[in-house]
Amino acid sequence: MQAVEIQSHARKMLEAHGSQAIVEATRKAKTCERAGDDSGASDWRRVESALRLMRGPRET
Repeated sequence: MQAVEIQSHARKMLEAHGSQAIVEATRKAKTCERAGDDSGASDWRRVESALRLMRGPRET
């Protein structure tokens, strides 16, 4: 997935899930890992990272 797509997915996740967006992205990554979809898991980890950057340094 391209960087622009990662950012778009992150924004959509944030709109749809609010403060739980990171949790949801992590869940999707783990689901992909269990299914053996390394590429999908990598994409969801990148979305998770983008969400963490959007959240900023002061939130946990």
